[in-house]
Amino acid sequence: MPETTDLFIIGGGINGCGIARDAVGRGLSVRLAEMGDLAQATSSKSTKLFHGGLRYLEYLEIRLVREALKEREVLLRAMPHISWPMRFVLPLDPHMTFESTTPVGRAVAMVMPWTKGHRPNFLIRAGLFLYDNLGGRKILPGTKSVDLKTGVEGRPLQDRLQAAYEYSDCWVDDARLVALNARDAAERGADVLVGAEVADARRDGALWKVTLTDGRIFHARALVNAGGPWVGHVIHDVIHLPSTESVRLVRGSHIVVPKLYDHDKAYFFQGADGRIIFAIPYERDFTLIGTTDQDHQGSPLDAECTPAEQQYLCDFASKYFKQPVTRDQIVWTYSGVRPLYDDGAKSATAATREYVLSLDTNGAPCLNVFGGKITTYRKLAEHALQKLAPHFPQAGDDWTAGVPLPGGNFPVDGVSRLIASLRQDYPFLTEDWAHRLIRAYGLDARQILGDARSAADLGRDFGGTLSEVELRWLMRHEFARHAADVVWRRSKLGLRMQPDQIAALDAWMTEKRAAA
Repeated sequence: MPETTDLFIIGGGINGCGIARDAVGRGLSVRLAEMGDLAQATSSKSTKLFHGGLRYLEYLEIRLVREALKEREVLLRAMPHISWPMRFVLPLDPHMTFESTTPVGRAVAMVMPWTKGHRPNFLIRAGLFLYDNLGGRKILPGTKSVDLKTGVEGRPLQDRLQAAYEYSDCWVDDARLVALNARDAAERGADVLVGAEVADARRDGALWKVTLTDGRIFHARALVNAGGPWVGHVIHDVIHLPSTESVRLVRGSHIVVPKLYDHDKAYFFQGADGRIIFAIPYERDFTLIGTTDQDHQGSPLDAECTPAEQQYLCDFASKYFKQPVTRDQIVWTYSGVRPLYDDGAKSATAATREYVLSLDTNGAPCLNVFGGKITTYRKLAEHALQKLAPHFPQAGDDWTAGVPLPGGNFPVDGVSRLIASLRQDYPFLTEDWAHRLIRAYGLDARQILGDARSAADLGRDFGGTLSEVELRWLMRHEFARHAADVVWRRSKLGLRMQPDQIAALDAWMTEKRAAA
């Protein structure tokens, strides 16, 4: 790569990597710098859904919901290995309430005061009708009613819950989404730098001069600040712009417990405080419960699911499940900080989920990216390149819709066939092992396994079905440098590996990096 590129992108989360992939595919030269690991903060700590945001309808964020609903199936087709359709069961509970700050909640309180802040069932069905029809579904089935007294969906729930609605959204492995966008960008010609923190960036004539903490200096014709929760820090302390725009840091925490039920559907629970949480099948043997919405102070890297948040999520879920969820069941927690555009909302829950792209043209252009949802990352990238288009008339047109991510060039319903075929050709794989490889790598699973005829041919066994050949692939193609990059982001094998195994893995990776 030349020292001077068209774009220099700060931040290796989903927005930064999505913009890098889109830009390099239009013929622009791109360099991206991430201070730690790809998706190390917000982008690996979401609720892991491609969804329209059903509850955003109460805030009348119609444009955002419509765009996200349209994107679900576009994304699903491009990455059927790491994303798949999921049905969500929304039990009808007479104690469900609006958050008092929502426009719809205020309207219902004014027109139908006898509801006392509770969500009427007809209003929920009206919202689901909009949800079904705003995005032009072609793959995902629509809403239907569920009898919890007789259906399998009602078995784990308390007997007081008699009926529910069931609707569609999609699951996605968020951290793998980022890694695959970065990999695709790199294979198309982008220079992706991990462990590369930007210390300073200044306008230098018609260019940006970017200095890393290790002393390396690069130049670019335009700068993109996709720092996520650090976007404000980058504006004020790195690129020194006199901007008054800022983000509101909102912490979303999750807990993981052993599997609470046997079917493959998720639950959408509504609370007496107006909040909602999900309970979602996770990594085949667990249930993921989240999320909270708390304003966050301090470094985003210090975010953790506090004891109070853990108890809140346990108590919330226990109001719906027959068997109480308790803190001693928790096997893992994680917490991410969402960088929402600060629109002055009274509560963290009410803060807008709309993304804002702010272009500073007082010299070489600088685009600051505020907010954004994982579901709309591709559209955000398109809009970012549209903002920058006057400065790069040579750039190509929009191109990413329908273009598969690495390993994802197969039909949406093709996963089970790929798993069966992989096991036939590699008979030493267990069902769970083959399932994990296809869900992580899709068609690339065969490239990883190569001509292996036994597990021994895959090199060292690090535990949890992680082999040396897979680890080398992750280091060579997906920018992994440390054990945490592998076991908590590129995979979730940390749930199945022992601490001594993870320590040995980290030592091996450190040795290989030093020898490289």
